[in-house]
Amino acid sequence: MSAESVRRTEQIPAWKEAEVEEIIDLLNAHESVGVVDITGIPSRQLQNMRAGLHGTAVVRVSRNTLLIHALEQVDDGLEQLVDEVDGQVGLIATNENPFGLYRELEASKTPAPINAGETAPNDIVIPAGDTGIDPGPFVGDLQQVGAQARIDEGSIKVTADSVVAETGDTVTDDLAAVLAELEIEPKEVGLDLRAVYADGILFEPDELAIDIDEYRDDVARASTAATNLAVSAAVPTDRTTPLLLRKAADQAIGLGVAATITEPGVVPALVRRADAHVRAIASQIADEEALPEELRGGASPAPADDQEGDDDAVDDDDDDTTATEESDDDEEDDEDAGAAGLGNMFG
Repeated sequence: MSAESVRRTEQIPAWKEAEVEEIIDLLNAHESVGVVDITGIPSRQLQNMRAGLHGTAVVRVSRNTLLIHALEQVDDGLEQLVDEVDGQVGLIATNENPFGLYRELEASKTPAPINAGETAPNDIVIPAGDTGIDPGPFVGDLQQVGAQARIDEGSIKVTADSVVAETGDTVTDDLAAVLAELEIEPKEVGLDLRAVYADGILFEPDELAIDIDEYRDDVARASTAATNLAVSAAVPTDRTTPLLLRKAADQAIGLGVAATITEPGVVPALVRRADAHVRAIASQIADEEALPEELRGGASPAPADDQEGDDDAVDDDDDDTTATEESDDDEEDDEDAGAAGLGNMFG
């Protein structure tokens, strides 16, 4: 082979070079890039999905060799996606975070009929009930695919939920026709995210399929536990300092009550303690006529304000709990603010 013929063989058509350059520009313009499986998605539905992602993400379908060439040329870690470019796939580029992208793609999936020769994605069940179809040969078609069916009161009815295909079974022509007649759509059609690269990390689908509400609750619980630990350890921070001051004030009042110190800040607690003691003694006197009117009915509680005040005179052993419990409302506000931040993380 001559040198001239070798050069001609190595030349890349201009349209391929232009296609690769366009893909590279697309990849460079977005923060997150992924590979999506488009197997079995009709062209019209794929176009609708692209339109639904307008403003959020861009899906680019091309020859796999060109997609791989573009990923390798960017040389920004995106070459890790090359192994996922196999079969019917496309690239998806977005400035959204990977978690938000995954959730949006999953939410956009829609039910679709299954064709003969396809693999059942899960157990296919024909539910019990009236099919609404007049008596005829269709009852035999149902029975042929394994459904329990009979003619009853002028209509074809399925008498019990019938599994007509198990996960992994190949759908036959007869079954596909029966499901189409019953308008049963046993599969979901959508863009399946194989992997996405963002911020130097390659994410797999199972890493992105998290329960956002559960994750938010976990963070809120961790935040509360951290605050309680910091208060117990007397670690001053912007968040714990008000709680530590409140705890110190409670402990000071408790000490003042225990020592019967008649300081202005302690006297109300002393009075409440004395009142509680009087009422406790009064409850032991059987002759109510011997008691002042306000103490009759020994079990009668002290006024609401006094009851609440009794907590100020608790022993020191309860002080740690008191300080953190009184801060519940403040902590919930902080947790709500932190939870709102998670929305930015997960989309």
